Amino acid sequence: MAGRGRLVSCLCLGLFGVLCWVWVSFASLPDGHLTLEDLDTVDRGAFLPQSALSEMEFSSISSYRGPGNTDRRSNKELPIILWWSGGLFPHFPGDTERIDCATSSCLATSNRKVQLYKRTASIIFYGTDFRAYEAPLPRLRHQTWALFHEESPMNNYILSHGPGIRLFNYTATFRRESDYPLSLQWLPSLDYLLQPTSVSLQEKNRLRREGLAPVLYMQSHCDVPSDRDRYVQELMKYIQIDSYGKCLNNKALPEHLEDTATATGEEPGFMNFVARYKFHLALENGLCPDYMTEKLWRPLHQGCVPIYRGSSVVADWMPNDHSAVIIDDFASPKALADFLKRLDENDDEYVKYLEFKNPRRVTNVRLLEALETREWGVNDMSKPNYLNGFECYVCDRENARLAAERAYRRAPKKNKPPQPRMADNSHLGCPLPSPGFGDVPDLPANDGWLQTWPQDYWHSLDQAEGLESLIRHNESDPSLLWKHIQNIAMHVLIGLKPSHRPVLGTRGALPNCV
Repeated sequence: MAGRGRLVSCLCLGLFGVLCWVWVSFASLPDGHLTLEDLDTVDRGAFLPQSALSEMEFSSISSYRGPGNTDRRSNKELPIILWWSGGLFPHFPGDTERIDCATSSCLATSNRKVQLYKRTASIIFYGTDFRAYEAPLPRLRHQTWALFHEESPMNNYILSHGPGIRLFNYTATFRRESDYPLSLQWLPSLDYLLQPTSVSLQEKNRLRREGLAPVLYMQSHCDVPSDRDRYVQELMKYIQIDSYGKCLNNKALPEHLEDTATATGEEPGFMNFVARYKFHLALENGLCPDYMTEKLWRPLHQGCVPIYRGSSVVADWMPNDHSAVIIDDFASPKALADFLKRLDENDDEYVKYLEFKNPRRVTNVRLLEALETREWGVNDMSKPNYLNGFECYVCDRENARLAAERAYRRAPKKNKPPQPRMADNSHLGCPLPSPGFGDVPDLPANDGWLQTWPQDYWHSLDQAEGLESLIRHNESDPSLLWKHIQNIAMHVLIGLKPSHRPVLGTRGALPNCV
């Protein structure tokens, strides 16, 4: 009995400690943060995306009320914005918070138990985490879906197909055509580009005479949709390339830089090491218009010339028309290598690629205006981050939609109903992966890339069509996805539905396509 008494005492003391911790935690919250008085809490897993998000700093700040926001409703009257992806919730602490945006207010939460609430007006999905077999079903008529996806297209090709992107009413993607564009998410500021060259041309030439290659390649993520290693391997036949990392490695990093994690940040030792090279092979892991990462911006920041492949419209965002070497401008790797050799041997021509370091030589009006007018900042605490920015974008538009619906119900003859919104392929729409060098018919049937990425692309379309079918049939069980995919496949086989796959022998086609 004495032992049991001590146990009860310990439990009571422990419970008291927990209650004290909870009281102190919530008593210290600034105004605008909410506890879940009317919403149950749910567990959230760690979220560590390999994206610009990992470079951004987030802080908990008091809610800012826009000058046009006269919303005085209580929290229990506000529409709810639900962040669906577990772990991605741009507020701390807690899992629910009032947000006061430019023209209106909402309640933002990560608690999935509000999914079926009438007040839950919109659900925000993180693209990389969006899975057709986990979608919140049934899709309610009074709710909109919003997509936030700044990562590589390789993370979820379902969003690059019409049936996938049409599921969403609002979008924030790297495409400039999206509702809330994130095209320059990896570019902190114009000053970042204008920083003086890290290593002088004279020093680079000296290192070249000592045997340093003119071109740097550093990748540890091999076997990606862009098939970049295949191109680099061909380029190596014609020009010297120092390749670090796990992919096509032919050079060892200095011992103090062997931790490859330094390659994902801007650690000074690592930055100084790679800045010694005249040219950086800057090849994205996925190809899509406006998808540009630090692989492009970092060499420009350091004063190295990027040899770029990724966004097909990258020239639209360059400081001027002479600041990067675009791989797709050359007929072959050999033609590119010959051009690089000429630049390497001609200082006057090489330095023309660095003239943008002079602000007067930055002539791209689109770039300047985009940096000046974007409302969000990158590691800039004077501006909201783009997660909170998109959340407020959705909040304001949902409040406007709900107000229009109320006005239409009150006086249908006087007021028009709100027009439905739907994203289209221009909001993402990344193409079928193609070989980094050569054509599909030239690849052996057992080629690893061929067996992976084109397959993934078409399987993603199957899932997009399957989810579209689930929603059309008002299904409430996402596990029925595979049944709907099978039904669609059967309709294709018997000729009731055209196949979405290309005919055999076209560029990018699968040898075993349906």
